[in-house]
Amino acid sequence: MKFHLADAPGLNLFTAYDSGYVEINHRRFQMSLIVLPDRIAEDWPPRSFEALAAPHFEALLEFNPEIVLLGTGSALRFPHPRLTQTLIQARIGVEVMDTPAACRTYNILASEGRRVAAALILGL
Repeated sequence: MKFHLADAPGLNLFTAYDSGYVEINHRRFQMSLIVLPDRIAEDWPPRSFEALAAPHFEALLEFNPEIVLLGTGSALRFPHPRLTQTLIQARIGVEVMDTPAACRTYNILASEGRRVAAALILGL
């Protein structure tokens, strides 16, 4: 699915997504990544939901987000609370959703000027 947000120059925004990939500012990504309004971290390690571990969430602390949107692929799956405990203790909100919903929600929050991070599990 492709979609466009009217006017948000200088922000990283999702311009398309489908099974197995997302596009950010018309650039395609097919591996797990973290997206922030001003930065893309292409080296987020988990390649599947089952591979998620606490250090993957701890790595998000360096970005200082106010909210993390975890995109779990085409299906909504909730990680064990112990995995996100570090974020919760740091008073960072965590919302879990399927990847299409995470992309749409991220675009809205980023366009509102929120410090949002989309952590998306994309694997081969």
